[in-house]
Amino acid sequence: MEMKLTIKRVPTIVSNYQEEAAAERPRGGCGKNCLGDCCLPVSELPVYAFKANPTKLPASQEHAVPSNVFIDLLLGQWEDRMTQGLFRYDVTACETKVIPGNLGFVAQLNEGRHLKKRPTEFRVDRVLQPFDAAKFNFTKVGQEEVLFQFENGGGDDSYFLKSAPTTVADRAPNVVAINVSPIEYGHVLLIPRVLDRLPQRIDQESLLLALHMAAEAASPYFRLGYNSLGAFATINHLHFQAYYLTVPFPVEKAATQRIPLADDGMKSGVKVSKLMNYPVRGLVFEGGNTLNDLADVVSGACIWLQENNVPYNVLISDCGRKVFLFPQCYAEKQALGEVSQELLDTQVNPAVWEISGHIVLKRRDDYEEASEASAWRLLAEVSLSESRFEEVKAYIFDAAGLVQSLAEEETGEADDAIYTPVTVAPQAVTEGCLVLQ
Repeated sequence: MEMKLTIKRVPTIVSNYQEEAAAERPRGGCGKNCLGDCCLPVSELPVYAFKANPTKLPASQEHAVPSNVFIDLLLGQWEDRMTQGLFRYDVTACETKVIPGNLGFVAQLNEGRHLKKRPTEFRVDRVLQPFDAAKFNFTKVGQEEVLFQFENGGGDDSYFLKSAPTTVADRAPNVVAINVSPIEYGHVLLIPRVLDRLPQRIDQESLLLALHMAAEAASPYFRLGYNSLGAFATINHLHFQAYYLTVPFPVEKAATQRIPLADDGMKSGVKVSKLMNYPVRGLVFEGGNTLNDLADVVSGACIWLQENNVPYNVLISDCGRKVFLFPQCYAEKQALGEVSQELLDTQVNPAVWEISGHIVLKRRDDYEEASEASAWRLLAEVSLSESRFEEVKAYIFDAAGLVQSLAEEETGEADDAIYTPVTVAPQAVTEGCLVLQ
C-alpha cells in the first residue's frame, strides 16, 4: 500500500540574527542588499565553518533520527525564511507518497510549479557555456535568502558564528541560500565563491566543497545534487542543490555490481560500481581514503563529461561517502522528437532528483496514477544505451585515472547487491544520445 509522507518540524535556532545584522550593516551598495559586488563586500552574514579533515565520517544509519547541529541550524533557518514568506509557494503543503514497489519511488504533487519556477535562459545543447551577467544569476539574490556562509574552518572542529565579514582577502565567500521554488523540505542551494561568477561547471574544488557539506550534515536523509547544463540545470551560475527527505531514495536501494580495478587505480581507496536493473544507467563511486580522494576521482569523470558535451547529473549520498554519476540524454531526445507525447505532456524534466527516484508531478491525474512502471518508463528515456554508456564509461575511467582490472567481475557478493533488483524490465533505449561538439 502507498505510504504517505509528512514533514518533520525542527526548532528554529539563532533566528534573530537578521535584526542584529541589519543594525550593524554599513550603509552603501545598490540598496537592494544583494549578493553582488555592490553590497556583499560591505555586509556581514552568519558563517558555518566546517572541519578541515573529516577523516572519521559517521556510520550510515538509515533509520536513525539524526541529531546534528548543522542539520538543526539549516532546517531551522530554512523554516525561518518560510515564516518570512520568501518562498513562491508552501512546499510543505504538497502531497507526497511512496509508490508501492521494490524500489519505492517517491511521488510529489506540485501543481503549477513549472509556472512559478524561473525559466531556462540558455541553450540546452551545450554543457559548457560562458557566464552571462545579463541573465539571472545568484549575485542578484537578496541577502535575506542566505542562511549562512559555508567555509573551511581549518581545524578539527566545526563552529558557527552569528555574524562575520563576507570577504576574505583573496577569496569570494561560499554561501548557502534557500531555493525559492523548493521541491522538498529544507531545499537549499550551495553556491561556491558566489562573487567569482563561475558558470555551471564542476571542478575538484567545488565538488570537494559539496562533499564537505554532506559530511557535515552527517545524516543519510540529507543529499546534494548537481545538474549540468543540458541535464536540466536552469541557471548558469555554479551551484549544488540539497534537501532533507526522511526516506531512502530508490537509487540508493538499487542493486550495484562492483567494477574491479587494477592495483594502481585503487590507491585512492575509491571503489566503483555500476547500477544494475535501474532505469537509468549510472556509476557509483564510494569510499576513498579522504574526501579529497573521492573528489579527485569523481571530478575527473565530471570534467571529461562536460568538456565532451555529455550532459550529466550527480547525487551525493551517504554523508558524502557515495556519489552517483548519471550521463544522460533526455533533452537531446526531446529536441530530436524521440520522446513520446505522453511523457512530454507530464511536463516532468528528469534532473538529478527525478533520476534518483523523487519525482515531482505537475498534474493530479499523473500523481494519482503514479506507479513503479510509469516511473520506470519516464526514467528509461533519460538513460544512455548500453553500448553508449560503456563507451562513455571507458573515457571517464581514463580521465579519472582508473584502470579496470582484467579479472572477472565478482557477482553475488552481499555488498554488491544492496537491494533486490526490480523485476520490471526497462524499455529499449535508442542508440546514440551523446551530444557532440
